[in-house]
Amino acid sequence: MNWDEYATAWSGLHGGFDPRRASPVVRGWVRTAYRIGAWLSSHRVSPMAVTTFGLLLCVAVPLVAPLSLLAAALLVVLAALADGLDGAVAVVSDRVTKTGFVYDSMADRLGEAAWLTAFWLVGAPGWLVVVAGAASWLHEYLRARATAAGMSEIGAVTVAERPTRVLVAGLGLAGLAVVALPWVPPALWAALQFAGLVQLWIAVRRAL
Repeated sequence: MNWDEYATAWSGLHGGFDPRRASPVVRGWVRTAYRIGAWLSSHRVSPMAVTTFGLLLCVAVPLVAPLSLLAAALLVVLAALADGLDGAVAVVSDRVTKTGFVYDSMADRLGEAAWLTAFWLVGAPGWLVVVAGAASWLHEYLRARATAAGMSEIGAVTVAERPTRVLVAGLGLAGLAVVALPWVPPALWAALQFAGLVQLWIAVRRAL
């Protein structure tokens, strides 16, 4: 599968969003995932194995964070990399399945809960962590229900998408090694999620 074929298949799985017309950062990331995914596929690594590996990295974040914030931040980055690669492996190897899609979505939510738990373990208020997690869950639930109701695309690319959560978790943990304000990352997470909910709700109203 060449790059154009991959981009077309990837677009079909992401609400028609074409990575070839995306920003240089997004386009570069998707293309890098394609190359690594092709290599993993050639070595018979399954998409679910990559998803499971990424989830295990996420689960390790709250275990490591009280010992080393920088190591925890690195685990977030590696987990995000695995999260992008499982889909690439599935597309390149023609192993895209509904079961894999559901498993990947579940792994994402569990992984984000683990990241937020890490902030709680290093001093963030529990109620704030819960609010941040609930807001991101509601963001994904709204999109899923709107799609089930007939919305044909993703609705809107909001400020609260998965890459935003990765950045807040990774940079937030790394930043706490310098400035000990553990409430800031989950507060920023929650604020961005609520802003994203507003964006998504407007798009859903228009679509439905």
